[in-house]
Amino acid sequence: MALESMTGFARSDGGVDLRWTWELRSVNGKGLDIRTRVPPGFERLETVIRERIASRLSRGNLQALLSVDKRSSSQRVIIDEAVLAQVIETMTRIGERMAVQPPTLDGILSIRGVVNLEDGDTDEELRSAVDTEILAGLDLALGELSQSRRREGAAIGDLLATRLDEIAALVRRAEASPARQPETIRARLAEQIATLLDAAPALDPDRLHQEAVLLAAKADIREEIDRLDAHVAAARALLHKGGAVGRRLDFLAQEFNREVNTLCAKSNDRGVTAIGLEMKAVVDQLREQIQNLE
Repeated sequence: MALESMTGFARSDGGVDLRWTWELRSVNGKGLDIRTRVPPGFERLETVIRERIASRLSRGNLQALLSVDKRSSSQRVIIDEAVLAQVIETMTRIGERMAVQPPTLDGILSIRGVVNLEDGDTDEELRSAVDTEILAGLDLALGELSQSRRREGAAIGDLLATRLDEIAALVRRAEASPARQPETIRARLAEQIATLLDAAPALDPDRLHQEAVLLAAKADIREEIDRLDAHVAAARALLHKGGAVGRRLDFLAQEFNREVNTLCAKSNDRGVTAIGLEMKAVVDQLREQIQNLE
């Protein structure tokens, strides 16, 4: 499955007797937040609109705007025959009493109540057809929105893959750092133990042994390196899998950050600390991009 961004825009329109337009806008969100805006008289569609959007998307703040132009042949002209008959009868009586110009057709039709406009969708069958057409337009817009989100998702995926490669390379640098060589660690421990002995010549041997073990454990970042390697592999697998993996990648980004912080805290070498700080900057960039994924 392809990765999808949570940001996108789509538009679809159509109709013959009744013109409609859909505009869909989506931005980042922790969950799926759907906001709809439909013209008066189309509130009946809101539940179906939400269901269709939820079936296609899992995350993002989405605004669905429906515009309908009713100035079309969907409005039927209805002549009130009873009112028209009364108007004609009244004008006939007036014409018999006084010399006046005979009424014109447009004059008669302009009298209030003679002509009424009725929406075509008041007919249940026609209304159902209109609803079907509008919802089909929504499906088209959702398809276009998904394509837009997938295009941006693919670009984000490439950026994330690059950031993961950078993290993996920095992990290798930390692993190969001269400060992690046994000889270097041994020399550093000897120097620190000598400092302890100078500070407290009568230090208990057992206590000295404990301090040496603690110093050795602090100098060992093997566990952090192994975990970072595992996180890189897991993130790459999620990118390859695709789909709605944004939350899981965000969790991994937090784990990356935790391991890098621990690596920096345990390091007592400037070179390894510098590598850790550089890695932390890349992890921040990684997480910033992940925030855009569904």
